[in-house]
Amino acid sequence: MASMVLKRSSYSGMRSMVGALSTGLRSYASLSVGTDIVSAAPDVSLQKARSWDEGVSTKFSTTPLKDIFKDKKVVIFGLPGAYTGVCSQQHVPSYKNNIDKFKAKGIDSVICVAVNDPFALNGWAEKLEAKDIEFYGDFDGKFHKALELDKDLSVALLGPRSQRWSAYVVDGKIKSLNVEEAPSDFKVSGGDVILGQI
Repeated sequence: MASMVLKRSSYSGMRSMVGALSTGLRSYASLSVGTDIVSAAPDVSLQKARSWDEGVSTKFSTTPLKDIFKDKKVVIFGLPGAYTGVCSQQHVPSYKNNIDKFKAKGIDSVICVAVNDPFALNGWAEKLEAKDIEFYGDFDGKFHKALELDKDLSVALLGPRSQRWSAYVVDGKIKSLNVEEAPSDFKVSGGDVILGQI
């Protein structure tokens, strides 16, 4: 059953670091349940996580979105960045620990995407021992900008990054979408939540 939990941040103060991370009012017009994620981000490619040597040997190839989503059932989640607190301690583990449940529901791929280079993501994935999750870099942020899921996290010394979000996508069409109110939150974008939406 298609469902959506979509929250918008409206906090405009800066009382603390957490408060600062939740600032900004925005519209998510580009992305909603029913949206074709490939059409919403035309001509955008992602970079599969790999070592530097693998990058060189593949001539720094990228992966078109259609190759990731066409004719597949995909759970994808985006996060502010590799090696950061909530991302490492909660977000990725919530998917890693449920990988067998996703497979049992017929999910072809569980994907993590972040505004990072694919080499940093590769090292991070290895550190987290999350080999059953596919990690992709959005090194220039074009994917998240196209979907209006980008976020300026300069206040945390991260620069342009991603919102914290998750989606269930079937053949490119979004069936369920969850966006946290603030990138520091972890309430609606975890693996347990989206499992209940498939």
